Amino acid sequence: MIEATPETICKDLGFHKDYIDFTHLRNTSIHFGVNESHDTGNHVKYFNSSKVLIVTDNGILKAGHLDPVVNSLNEYEINYEIYTNVKENPSTDDVDECVEFAKNKSIDLIIGLGGGSSLDTAKGVNFILTNGGTMHDYRGVGKATHEMLPFIAIPTTAGTGSECQSFAIISDSASHEKMACGDLKAAARIAILDPALTTSQPRHISAHTGIDAISHAVETLVTKKRTDDSIQYSRLAFSLLNRSYEKMVNDPNDLLARSDMLLGAAYAGTAIECSMLGSAHASANPLTAKFSIPHGAAVGLMLPHVIKYNSSIEEISELYDSLSEKSLSNRITSLLKISNIPSKLGDYGIKNESFKDLANEASGQWTGNFNPRQTEHADFMNLYESAL
Repeated sequence: MIEATPETICKDLGFHKDYIDFTHLRNTSIHFGVNESHDTGNHVKYFNSSKVLIVTDNGILKAGHLDPVVNSLNEYEINYEIYTNVKENPSTDDVDECVEFAKNKSIDLIIGLGGGSSLDTAKGVNFILTNGGTMHDYRGVGKATHEMLPFIAIPTTAGTGSECQSFAIISDSASHEKMACGDLKAAARIAILDPALTTSQPRHISAHTGIDAISHAVETLVTKKRTDDSIQYSRLAFSLLNRSYEKMVNDPNDLLARSDMLLGAAYAGTAIECSMLGSAHASANPLTAKFSIPHGAAVGLMLPHVIKYNSSIEEISELYDSLSEKSLSNRITSLLKISNIPSKLGDYGIKNESFKDLANEASGQWTGNFNPRQTEHADFMNLYESAL
């Protein structure tokens, strides 16, 4: 058992509680600690729940991470149903399948256990079970008219920060376009951050999700919607992630490094909730959709080029400089090399003839609207060219 709390970890970095509430991030109460997941039943009991839906995937089941959650629910004599068919990058069809599983089972609380895909699927199911319709009805912000079920998020990856966001990111099954469906009622009431749940990931998954979290910290720092609060969360997140990424990659069982990464991802997720993302994500999403490049790898590959593009704005350049004494774009590239993630589109066999279609897709991505520097079709073409 490590003796670390969010307060002590962040104080070590010079971030203090006078402007960061470590136990409540926006709408979500945080419970952090090694083996905190073993106390899930106690957290559920707070809501007087009689039937819980656990949304997870088979990988989590095989890793044994479901056991402490289920054992704790059994200890408190709480009934539950377990859905284990979550897919990566969940689609509207995937959400509908889980809804079909859950309906007519008197579910009154939902637990999302796993990576961002499990948490997003759980949120999507919550929308439809409580408000009806389809995920398309909730694209945008604040479309749910009825209260939603209490949601407890238990992340097993340090990546998306979905545990601290009110958005579910769901792909349209027909077009494959990612839809951001956001509502404050969808945010987790409680996020259980247990670093022990993250140690079993394959090295490449830890690397990809870690780069994703780092990209969140960097992009949220500079968006058009940034606030004083989001800037603090972005800087804190980057400090935690930057100091422990390499340690985590080299030693998966380093619980202090895992703690930094898990907290950093949560703080970056909180920054997204305040600030949104930018053109690195807008240019990365088509790479994942068209060429199946893992999301973290795609956004990490594009991020250094977007940093250089945005740095033509002096204020933005100064914000980037506040994260790193040396070139931030070079630091991101070095983190990719540390974890053997390709840093060029050519490494994936992508050629110039694909750039027009990629730029078309990137230009239509919602996140690009928040980039500090306007990014048109020609600009995305140039970004892909620079990443070749």
